[in-house]
Amino acid sequence: MSKGRLEAFSDGVLAIIITIMVLELKAPAAPDFGALQKLWPVFVSYVLSFTYVGIYWNNHHHLLQAATRVSASILWANLHLLFWLSLLPFSAAWVGQTRMAVEPTALYGLVLLMAALAYYVLQSAIIAQQGAGSPLAAAVGRDWKGKLCPLIYLAAIPLAYLNPWLSNGLYVFVALLWIVPDRRIERQLSR
Repeated sequence: MSKGRLEAFSDGVLAIIITIMVLELKAPAAPDFGALQKLWPVFVSYVLSFTYVGIYWNNHHHLLQAATRVSASILWANLHLLFWLSLLPFSAAWVGQTRMAVEPTALYGLVLLMAALAYYVLQSAIIAQQGAGSPLAAAVGRDWKGKLCPLIYLAAIPLAYLNPWLSNGLYVFVALLWIVPDRRIERQLSR
């Protein structure tokens, strides 16, 4: 099966996710900039979540460039990833509206953890289809960032009950680790 429909569908879902997130940004009723100060937690949550969606979109693009064709297991793995990413607008809104409270911060971390694991499942499904000697398998290699980040999320979730600010700081840290697009796949495919 061709990968074109999978890419188009995924791009559409990710665009809808971003649209839903921006719709959570409600304009204040007051006509002055001071009214915007009350919205900073919502805005910060939006920026972080937009960044995460952008990171996933970018890396998803590179991942699918390495796929030569798509199987049923890849389709389901992709839907699994999109499911968890579709929960980002809800969890981000809850974090922002509650001014980064404990349970919303923990739930946000759980959504990020599950999205990271789902990405790994998708990556593994593509490698399984193409074989251990595939360009994607060679590009991914040991994937230290891909293994480290779920551990950071696992630490940040319970840490939210001690200090939500530290958890949110860890979420920002992971985003910063991935903000520069992962070019391993691109480099491998150009060889």
